[in-house]
Amino acid sequence: MSLLPLFEWLGQTSLGVFMQQSSYAFPVVEMVHLLALAMLGGAILIIDLRLLGLGLKSHSAEDLALELMPYLTGSLIASVVSGLLLLSGEPLKCYYNLAFRLKMLFLALAVLIYFVVQMRILKFEREGGRKFLQKFVAVVSLLLWLAVGLAGRAIGVI
Repeated sequence: MSLLPLFEWLGQTSLGVFMQQSSYAFPVVEMVHLLALAMLGGAILIIDLRLLGLGLKSHSAEDLALELMPYLTGSLIASVVSGLLLLSGEPLKCYYNLAFRLKMLFLALAVLIYFVVQMRILKFEREGGRKFLQKFVAVVSLLLWLAVGLAGRAIGVI
């Protein structure tokens, strides 16, 4: 099943046409996208570094994750919405761009790892066990989010 018709439709919507024709819409939305990603990355970085034992040792990783959850989910939603707006401005470029496809793959894996695996791993810290698993998941998470950022940066270059 090809997603090409969906990408073509997205570019022909009124929102897509507006993003393509406006001189200011794309840069403003891109700025919002980058700010949301910075906030998301900061929240993830704090949690992963805590799981690695590299900071904020006076807080449990689980409590820290719960405190950061509104920022994490809010910035994730903002980055997805702004990303869809950016996509509507250049849908065919993104469809044929390997870096875009890799970014979407890494993003899906990173979100899945965080919300399915890492949230469960955070509970282990309080129980005092599975330190290796916590550190392994934190490293995988950091590498996936780094890959999301690098692939996102490569979209404009490739």
